[in-house]
Amino acid sequence: MDGFLNLRAEKQEHIINAALNAFGKNGYKKASVADIAEQAGIAKGMINYYFGSKKNLYLYLVQFCAKIIGEGMKERFDDSVTDFFDNLKMMIGIKTEMMKDHLALFSFLASVNYETSEEVKEEIKELFTTGLLSREKMLFEGIDVSRFKDDVDPKLIDKFLVWAAEGFTSHLQKELNIEAVESFTDELFKCLDLMKKYFYKEEV
Repeated sequence: MDGFLNLRAEKQEHIINAALNAFGKNGYKKASVADIAEQAGIAKGMINYYFGSKKNLYLYLVQFCAKIIGEGMKERFDDSVTDFFDNLKMMIGIKTEMMKDHLALFSFLASVNYETSEEVKEEIKELFTTGLLSREKMLFEGIDVSRFKDDVDPKLIDKFLVWAAEGFTSHLQKELNIEAVESFTDELFKCLDLMKKYFYKEEV
């Protein structure tokens, strides 16, 4: 890893984005080291030189994504927001800003959720267990769920929104640009405003 970490930042970003894109599109097993190297503009052997193996590169990316998301949320997250939908919009807005540097970041993380390769499955499970890839605490802790109608489960709403986001990340692979991300975010915010009106109790 020292060789990789000693590269200039721009070169590191290029390799990281190439790997995020390849794994996000193809999953761990089907992603090719040769394809990653070609996208990054380096020789295939340099991947093994920098990371030791394809598995090490993949796990490095998982931890890299968890770290930058954690740092981004810590820096910009406002825990005084108690409204579920406003909190969700804040989290989405932060993630959209982060995607400007790593467009394939969330398609990669979406693929991590469904990764079945025995070679990395246990390590991924451990990262979820330790909370590095968990979002539920940040979304629900301190939120005023009493505003929801009695027959509405906010966790079910969140699950639906996760499915919608996963569908978008799949679509995004065909048109990987920040304009598409920002357009989706704007439309999603409008949907959240509608859901807020429908799922909240009427104010007295």
